Amino acid sequence: MKTSASSPEIVDLFEIYLDTSPGHYFRRLQQVTTAIFVEKTAGFGVTPVQYVALLAIGSAPGIDQRAMARKAGLDFATAAGVMQRLEKRGLIERGVSERDRRVRLLFLTEAGEELLKRVQSAVATSREQVLLPLPPEERVLLMKLLRRLCECYDNVDVSDDALELSVGEGR
Repeated sequence: MKTSASSPEIVDLFEIYLDTSPGHYFRRLQQVTTAIFVEKTAGFGVTPVQYVALLAIGSAPGIDQRAMARKAGLDFATAAGVMQRLEKRGLIERGVSERDRRVRLLFLTEAGEELLKRVQSAVATSREQVLLPLPPEERVLLMKLLRRLCECYDNVDVSDDALELSVGEGR
């Protein structure tokens, strides 16, 4: 049987959840930041995940695919798909490691380097727009706190169905 009136207990739980659940706000801000990024970079055909992967590769030419995924904060399955798409677009090249033929080494192509140069202004504009509602000192504080939280969960394997936390002590 359906109820037509909201339960005060459920309303209270909802309010408590919103007031105490960072995940809700992180998810919502992820939606907003992605939408703004896509809007500002529309002419370049690059997603936020592709952008950070290109930056990670460009900052360490010859990095292997697993190390790039860790550096960019991507799970390995996502990184593999992103690498396929970037390679298909001619933005990266994958080579084979001489030490271990199973390891794929990643390099930006000239087209990949050029894309990173051309998209920088649009990316900066998207980042500024996301933080615009905050005064400058709160922007700095927000970024500092987000970095600290991410560092605390560096050992969380986001590719597993059952996430096991291994949070470092004293952070």
